Parts: sequence; structure tokens; C-alpha cells
Amino acid sequence: MMEGKMYVRVTRKGQVTIPIAIRRALGIREGDILAVREESGRVVLERVGLPEPGEPVGWEAYEELLRELERVRGAWR
Repeated sequence: MMEGKMYVRVTRKGQVTIPIAIRRALGIREGDILAVREESGRVVLERVGLPEPGEPVGWEAYEELLRELERVRGAWR
């Protein structure tokens, strides 16, 4: 776990940049998908493990992925 605080600025579009030290420590790369939620007044990001192409997934997981994709697409419109 990294010590100390790091500060980031939220852009007009609500975007933040995760500091490179944190990305490296957690192995977060461009294109990775992160889930975001509010927890006790904090913003929490977690890496989402997507199945490999061709790997079977449950119907519920598939529907959840489709909902998330639609939500993200809507944010870009």
C-alpha cells in the first residue's frame, strides 16, 4: 500500500487522472475497465475482470455488462 495522499483535479467532464505511481503499483493500464462506486463518502475504484473472448459468462453478468456499456455510451452522447 502506498503511503501519503496524492491530489487530482476533476475536469469539467468529471474525469480524473490516476497518478502514475498508483497505476504502476496496481498494474492499471490504458484500456482497463474500472468499476466506480460511492462508499461512506468516498469514491472507490476497482478493476473489473472481464472474461476472455469466447469464455462463457452467465446471463446476469452479460446483462450487467450491456447495461454498463449503455450507461457509458450515454455519457458520451
